[in-house]
Amino acid sequence: MGYSEKLAGRIREIIAETHKKVEEKKMFAGLCFMVNDKMCVGVHEDRIMVRLDPALYDEVIEKKGCEPMNFTGKVMRGFVFVDENVLKTKKQLDYWIQLGLAFNKFARSSKKPVKKTAKKK
Repeated sequence: MGYSEKLAGRIREIIAETHKKVEEKKMFAGLCFMVNDKMCVGVHEDRIMVRLDPALYDEVIEKKGCEPMNFTGKVMRGFVFVDENVLKTKKQLDYWIQLGLAFNKFARSSKKPVKKTAKKK
């Protein structure tokens, strides 16, 4: 199964309101929005993935439609899935995107630094 293009479009609109450096990458059988070279939010099937502050995990996991992100058999704290059924309004979707964007400022980039090579004489 792919991902919801409609949901991806809604995310795209919200992120574009405040962020210029956004890259879209296909991964995890879905689409991930990379902000400042860091995974932020994404779409997987009919739900969104949000990378958020792990300190907020226990609080947000109790919200309706939210579930742990589990790709490898291990729950990934700091990542959640949110079902599309609880994202009907822009305000509902914006809440989750803003959690992702707020943590993005502090998240580590997965981009590997470019190695400098020694110049030959």
